[in-house]
Amino acid sequence: PLYTLTNPVDDALMRITHELRGEDLLSSTPRQVVLWRALVELGLADRVPVFGHLPYVMGEGNKKLSKRDPESNLFLHRERGFVPEGLLNYLALLGWSIAPDRDVFTVAELVAAFDVADVNPNPARFDLKKAEAINGDHVRMLAADDFRDRVVPYLHAAGLVHADSFGALGAREQEVLTAAAPLVQERIGLLGEAVGMLGFLLVDDPALVIEEDARAAAVKGEPAGALDASIAALEAVEPFTAAAGQQALSAALGGGLEIGRAACRERG
Repeated sequence: PLYTLTNPVDDALMRITHELRGEDLLSSTPRQVVLWRALVELGLADRVPVFGHLPYVMGEGNKKLSKRDPESNLFLHRERGFVPEGLLNYLALLGWSIAPDRDVFTVAELVAAFDVADVNPNPARFDLKKAEAINGDHVRMLAADDFRDRVVPYLHAAGLVHADSFGALGAREQEVLTAAAPLVQERIGLLGEAVGMLGFLLVDDPALVIEEDARAAAVKGEPAGALDASIAALEAVEPFTAAAGQQALSAALGGGLEIGRAACRERG
């Protein structure tokens, strides 16, 4: 009784014109409408709002997504590195689409195209992998400086940079991130992944930890030989550019040292 009464009273006082509710509340809508009509007669409401009922969003095991499920936790998505544009894009796709063959769009395009009447009446399923993929598309759409600034809080939380109270970096950290951030922007789906990709550039040499599985994946043969060959190849590059350096490393490391050319390209 309390919800049934207080909900229309609260919305009437706020001059709500449209109520979009979950389909599980459909059975209570007639009672809500009766109360709204009474509020209009009493002069407490201008009119009965337009009601719309939306399908469920399903989680793991095709169960209704609960507010207790991790997928419902916006703070968790932010901590992992979702950007607002990417998450909003994906949430809009839960029961709606901007076009049959298009999944990625800007907030402005969403606002211009969205009509609640086009929402699919069938339940939608929250697919975390697809959400991350769409988020990655939005990460790559960011300007380089914007992307750099957005990864700073994640690097700061990991203790890799020492931003001041206004979020400003030191001159050296700013220089390193400005040069390095664009190199990983094309490869990540979540901002939090930048910690693992950029962290080695922001710690002192004695503090650098190389995991054994990473070492094994990087070099199948003799590490010292690979380093010597890399140094010799890069010293001969003139003028030095990223493309020329990659080509030199691919030529030097792709054969006798048993380092795959795909790995060379990945590190170029």
